[in-house]
Amino acid sequence: MSTTVNSAEALKWRDFYELCKPNVVLLMLLTSVIGMLLSTTATVPLAVLFWGNLGIALCAGAAAAVNHVVDRSIDNKMARTLNRPVATGRVSPGQAVLFAALIGALGMAILMVFTNALTAWLTLASLLGYALVYTMFLKRATPQNIVIGGLAGAAPPLLGWTAVTGEIHHDALLLALIIFVWTPPHFWALAVHRKEEYAQAEIPMLPVTHGEHYTNINIVLYTLMLIVVTVMPYLTGMFGWLYLLGALSLGAGFLFWALTMLLGRGENSGMKTFKYSIVYLMVLFVVMLLDHYLIAKPQLLIIGG
Repeated sequence: MSTTVNSAEALKWRDFYELCKPNVVLLMLLTSVIGMLLSTTATVPLAVLFWGNLGIALCAGAAAAVNHVVDRSIDNKMARTLNRPVATGRVSPGQAVLFAALIGALGMAILMVFTNALTAWLTLASLLGYALVYTMFLKRATPQNIVIGGLAGAAPPLLGWTAVTGEIHHDALLLALIIFVWTPPHFWALAVHRKEEYAQAEIPMLPVTHGEHYTNINIVLYTLMLIVVTVMPYLTGMFGWLYLLGALSLGAGFLFWALTMLLGRGENSGMKTFKYSIVYLMVLFVVMLLDHYLIAKPQLLIIGG
């Protein structure tokens, strides 16, 4: 009997963990951590690194949990989301909302106490932007939903930067701009692959409202824009040649997959482009970090220098 109870409790905790969309949050935390490290020529205090990212993660998880509640009716209509905890009834909407409120409040308290008010308020704005503005309104209102709503998802490197410095810097805004421009081609590639499911769920994603060819053209255009935007940190002197080489190489790969979609070549090119876009962002931010320590500011390699 106790084994059955323990198994049920473990399953319940896994469901609440899934409510937080951990894979998405981990990608956000990668950009947040790197935003912290890029913000200074000194060592980032461990307390800021730990508490800042914990607060950001909890708030992001809260926004994700709200998304599960609001989207539960359409999640049942899509294979990708069919088994989500709220959609299946394993977690009730009330439980999910309470969970979101608790971890969101805890995250805000951590940011207020252990980082600074600017980071806390910016994180709250990002949380509300995703959970309320995008999920409750934009997603169902316009095929440009992901373009406008992408602003909330672009915030993590800015939040990491402000957690350390307590101020908004133009370099931090450039990092956020990169994610903002990256978001549409990243998500539209998935939307093309899942077009029928979005249509069945009556979500006006661009491939549903304007067709795949029009969407693929936009993916190419946004990818070209992304390449231009990723060169800007080099032009401003934020990064050196290593970053430029990495950004152009990764951008060429993204453009290859975008053109593959446009030309209709390759099976499941939409999903392959989507997967590449995730790798693209992760590697790009790692290259930023390498350039920061090895090229742009090599004196950082000297501990205490």
